[in-house]
Amino acid sequence: MPLWKLHGDGRTVAPGAVVRPDERLNWPGTIAIGVQHVVAMFGATFLVPILTGFPVSTTLLFSGAGTLLFLLLTRNRLPSYLGSSFAFIAPITALNGGKALESAEQITQALVGVVAAGVLLAAIGFLVQAVGTGWIDKLMPPVVAGSIVALIGFNLAPAAWNNFQKQPELATVTLAAVVLFSVLFRGFLGRISIFLGVVVGYIVALFTGQVKFDGVAEAAWIGLPDFHLAAVGDPKAWALVPMFLPVVLVLIAENVGHVRGVATMTNDPEINKHTGRALVADGLATTLAGGFGGSGTTTYGENIGVMAATRVYSTAAYWVAGVVAILLAFSPKVGVIFNSIPSGVLGGVTTALYGLIGVIGIKIWVDNRVDFSRPVNQYTVAVSFVIAIAGFMMSWGTFQLGAIVLGTVAALVIYHLGNAIARWRRSGADDGGPIPAVGPLGGDPA
Repeated sequence: MPLWKLHGDGRTVAPGAVVRPDERLNWPGTIAIGVQHVVAMFGATFLVPILTGFPVSTTLLFSGAGTLLFLLLTRNRLPSYLGSSFAFIAPITALNGGKALESAEQITQALVGVVAAGVLLAAIGFLVQAVGTGWIDKLMPPVVAGSIVALIGFNLAPAAWNNFQKQPELATVTLAAVVLFSVLFRGFLGRISIFLGVVVGYIVALFTGQVKFDGVAEAAWIGLPDFHLAAVGDPKAWALVPMFLPVVLVLIAENVGHVRGVATMTNDPEINKHTGRALVADGLATTLAGGFGGSGTTTYGENIGVMAATRVYSTAAYWVAGVVAILLAFSPKVGVIFNSIPSGVLGGVTTALYGLIGVIGIKIWVDNRVDFSRPVNQYTVAVSFVIAIAGFMMSWGTFQLGAIVLGTVAALVIYHLGNAIARWRRSGADDGGPIPAVGPLGGDPA
């Protein structure tokens, strides 16, 4: 029995119809859409290793391999590409004062944190598979979940400025291109504005002599990626693990949101039953990547955009995308070329990118109509944000807790303890739930 049924004539999708996960177009069409998924994920996935100092080709390899593992573990029923998660940038770069890692030792130490995050995410996935997601909603109500997602992005603001100020003119051009493309184009092109902004910035850098091609000519077209083994025997590496644990909360939010999004767009609520499997699969993919030199993975919104634009949700296209990514990973020259991207281009694109991570958290508040007239909600956000943006840190000897950990703990403690006290005292300071909708919602006609 074939893995996928042919949708209609295999060439067209009727108005109002979608190509479901267990269907496919003809193979030429499926391959074309699979390659389009690679283009969609590429802009974000290659930025993570460049910003963290991880090997580009290795990260690309494990994003492709992680995608294939995800498809296997979700029984080929949940379309998704597992690209590099931006949530890992902050704890990884914290090992080097907010800058990209500069030595193999630093990389192997950071990989322990990636592995730990992956193992924890997989364990939570097994728990969700057994008991559902209700406990996650109680632990991380919208105001807390939004705060944690947003503070990870805002904590990276100084890193964006460090690159921006090195080549401010080039950074400004890149940033302007990102914003322009996001409002100029509709559909798929608008969703890859980050990638297009990098392309424009790189071209401008080429014409102005700001690109250094050191090592490009010497790099082989075909070769093995640069593998690193996680330093599981290094006590210093384990002391860094707490910085990575809040990332798990972001990965949970992204995976749960992805599953619900696909279920909604395909009008198939049964897909929501695969939430636990999705978490397990992403956790194991992150563990695999961290064990051998790649960055942690997550389900990609860029590829959701491709599915929404094409109305093709076939997992066959993702098998193609995963295989293509793996093949690209075996070209050292590709990795060297990506490493030649100037600091100004990175500064411009990350100014937008890190801010967008913050906006995703704020969108969680808007979607759930969080009531910010309540003191508990106000202080949950206020304290955690200042901790993250200012870069608070606590140390006990060689053991350190960074701003993301402290901000996450602050959000959880203030919200839950504050609510308990406010309700005990009946002070009215507690979270009273979503604000009631009054009148037409934004965008609706009066």
